[in-house]
Amino acid sequence: MEPNTPAALGLRETKKRETRQLISDHATRLFIERGFEHTTIAEIADAARVAKKTVTNYFPRKEDLALDHQDEFAAALAATVTAREPGETPLTALRRAFLAAVTAQDPVAGFAGEAFTRMIADSPTLTSCLRSLHDRREEALTEALADTTAASPDDITPRTAAALLCGVHRVLFTRIQELTLAGRTNPEIAEVLTREAPRAFDLLTPALAEYGRA
Repeated sequence: MEPNTPAALGLRETKKRETRQLISDHATRLFIERGFEHTTIAEIADAARVAKKTVTNYFPRKEDLALDHQDEFAAALAATVTAREPGETPLTALRRAFLAAVTAQDPVAGFAGEAFTRMIADSPTLTSCLRSLHDRREEALTEALADTTAASPDDITPRTAAALLCGVHRVLFTRIQELTLAGRTNPEIAEVLTREAPRAFDLLTPALAEYGRA
């Protein structure tokens, strides 16, 4: 098989994905067993039977090994707003998307299980990283709102709307974490959030009911 044929390239990409997943799985297991702060890159490499350099090639920072969906998390709200249906407001689109994530018990929305959630809660590094991800998500949403509403560069409205919308998402994400750490199962948490999330979004209705209608 020639090295650059489609089949060879496909096998190479498959191997890369498998190696990345293998490293991620061993890292998560070690972080949960020993704690994030007490696990080294070298230990992860040994567990995955790869070179330390291989680990850092796939995951430049140690936090990337623990929070493997950072880009997806940061971009999710902006993507929902950009792809909203004609005539749909950002508030309606984000509410609909969040409730769908609750129904699916999506890990990116916070349904990560007690062991993983506790690993984050017990690590100052990961807790700080998570706060930064919420900030990144707000920045991305601000840009999406500005683009889709054709706001002028000095218009404070998109920034304010993003802060309100992301604030609700932060509260709900934290609520899922709290219930998880309290020992509630994902189906139980989904039932609670199905009741509580609409009330949280309803608080934004007076301010954002018509904002950004596509």
